[in-house]
Amino acid sequence: MSKSILSWFELPTLDLGRAVRFYRTVVEAQIKEEVFAGVPHGIFERLGDDAITGALIYDERRKPAHTGTMIYLSTDGRLDACLGRVEAAGGKIIVGKTHIGPQGHIAVIADTEGNHVGLHARP
Repeated sequence: MSKSILSWFELPTLDLGRAVRFYRTVVEAQIKEEVFAGVPHGIFERLGDDAITGALIYDERRKPAHTGTMIYLSTDGRLDACLGRVEAAGGKIIVGKTHIGPQGHIAVIADTEGNHVGLHARP
């Protein structure tokens, strides 16, 4: 049985509530808000036992950025719909829907916090 080396991600925010609203709107994610280890989190719902998940966080030591590591959120069967909600939710499409061969399609968006996040849909 293969396991992913990735186990968790965190996207820093300047305004956790705004970021939670953005991701709830764009990718229709279920996000639970709580404080963990003294840091406010918006935790993405885990979509299966082996699924990787993460959180939006508000931590003054961490700032949103459009450089560095980029994560891709799964939007299987919904990429076009998700992209259609980005700008109305306050984000920006950086790279529109792009075919990447047998791996499907990707797009890159800027969220309301300034992070660049990839969206991926399998074929």
